[in-house]
Amino acid sequence: MKTYDVLIIGGSNAGLSAAMTLGRSLRHVLVLDSNQPCNRQTPHSHNFLTRDGETPTTLAAIAREQVLRYPTVRIQADTAVIAKAVAAGFEVETARGEVLRSRKLLLATGLKDEMLPIPGFAECWGISVLHCPYCHGYEVHSQKLGLLANGNMAAEFVSLIYHWSQNLVLFTNGPADLTPEQAATMHARKVQVVETPIRELEHNNGQLLAVHTQDGTAHTVKAMFARVPFRQHSDLALQLGCTLTDNDLIQATEFGETSVPGVFAAGDNTTLMRQIAVAIASGGKAAAWLNKDLIQESAYSLA
Repeated sequence: MKTYDVLIIGGSNAGLSAAMTLGRSLRHVLVLDSNQPCNRQTPHSHNFLTRDGETPTTLAAIAREQVLRYPTVRIQADTAVIAKAVAAGFEVETARGEVLRSRKLLLATGLKDEMLPIPGFAECWGISVLHCPYCHGYEVHSQKLGLLANGNMAAEFVSLIYHWSQNLVLFTNGPADLTPEQAATMHARKVQVVETPIRELEHNNGQLLAVHTQDGTAHTVKAMFARVPFRQHSDLALQLGCTLTDNDLIQATEFGETSVPGVFAAGDNTTLMRQIAVAIASGGKAAAWLNKDLIQESAYSLA
């Protein structure tokens, strides 16, 4: 059975960035990709230098084409379901029943956003229901915007989004849980607070038209910012014994080292800064450290 230098689980931005760095380091690499990136509904990617406004599909196609120029790198469409440490490094079983071995593992598996049970929410996610003002705020700045949050998160979110637009509607989706000071700030900033639960999001192919509340009111906003729960896209980190943070992220150093020797992590599964540029940088740094480890191990074995 062939043993790869590095097996990369996840073929989105972090995984492909790592694959390129490792390919340029003459490492034999296999990238397993389930083709389920979290931004698959997003029509345009922003805040990525030289490619601002490009579609995620185009970015992924360019990345794959460039990575595959390196003859020691392979990309395989499959999903890793079981991972464990073995004498020679690591062994991974895929959904198709294939068993793969590598000296090192890089988890670039991303996160899975959990959609709120509001009709229309999932269809609008990443299109007009947005999570990141740095990725999408410029496109809707100075327009009437909704925010879906409550309590301290609502206060924090309003303070952030207010920089892009001073015409805000806060949907608490139930009784507002705001301190007197937070409520006073909302009033001072003329933020409309809607406590009536949301019935549905009216949209046209994911483009938000109106937020309908249960009292029959239709609130017209250009877009809505929301923060949703998320979880690891894969349980491989737990299978391998990696430590997770309180936010359910894989605990990793700046260079991707996890609590398990030989297992690295990069991209969205390690950080709340979910941007393409951040993921690419994360993958590149992890790959450089992986190559360093492999060089040191080879030198040690020759000593």
